[in-house]
Amino acid sequence: MKVGFIGLGVMGRPMAKNLLKAGYEVVCCDHHPEHVRELTDAGAAAAANGCEIARQCERIITMLPNSPHVKDAVLGPGGVLEGARPGTVLIDMSSIAPLASQEISRACAEKGVEMLDAPVSGGEPKAIDGTLAIMAGGKRAVFDQMTEMLRAMGSSVVYCGEIGAGNTTKLANQVIVALNIAAVSEAFMLAQKTGVDPAQVFEAIKGGLAGSTVMNAKVPMILGQNFKPGFRIDLHIKDLNNALETGHGVGAPLPLTASVMEMLQTLHADGFGSEDHSAIARWYQKIAGCEIGG
Repeated sequence: MKVGFIGLGVMGRPMAKNLLKAGYEVVCCDHHPEHVRELTDAGAAAAANGCEIARQCERIITMLPNSPHVKDAVLGPGGVLEGARPGTVLIDMSSIAPLASQEISRACAEKGVEMLDAPVSGGEPKAIDGTLAIMAGGKRAVFDQMTEMLRAMGSSVVYCGEIGAGNTTKLANQVIVALNIAAVSEAFMLAQKTGVDPAQVFEAIKGGLAGSTVMNAKVPMILGQNFKPGFRIDLHIKDLNNALETGHGVGAPLPLTASVMEMLQTLHADGFGSEDHSAIARWYQKIAGCEIGG
């Protein structure tokens, strides 16, 4: 089966490669020629734009930075809908605003194109090894048809509801992750300032109720002051902005999310936007005047 893939960034490239490894023919495009060359060297075919991809493929994946990029790739000049035929399935795996997913889906429906919103969680490491968590919204029957293909990229593929539900689920995920990192940073700064070794605190509490996947992944990075990006602060700013806009639109209060957003914006202004979101700890270190684990 031919699968179109639009967007070959940090996540998109390994995801497309995993489709190739699973035996799918991949036709891809991206604004960066070197990314396209990397995929063609791995066995994919190249296309000029989404329209050209849609003329060749009945299954098309988009993996792009944010809502405007997806709208442009699907609805804009040279976009997917210019070349798509009725029966084509578009799977947007970007993390965008749920209302934007619904808007794009309505435009797709007018052309007889089905759509799933299926954002992912797990970052580059899980994109590389094909163990992403994929959360999908759309028609259940379409999801069922696409599940096998999605499993080439993820170890967890879960149906969440109608179109937009995938991105709502992803926003909930991103809120929890951001608040968890902030809580971990706050707690371990408390330990640091009271003279208790944060590494010992970690060992003592990680198996209890306070333990979490976020703690296990991020505390060693914070203790080592290793903020090499797995998921960049600037990307988390984008996700929390979508969460806050969605919350405002539906009347859901997000006061804790807004507080962490201000921390992230400060870190961006201080030049740390390309660091891992575990660098939320830097905000506490700046205020407290010392390093966690230092």
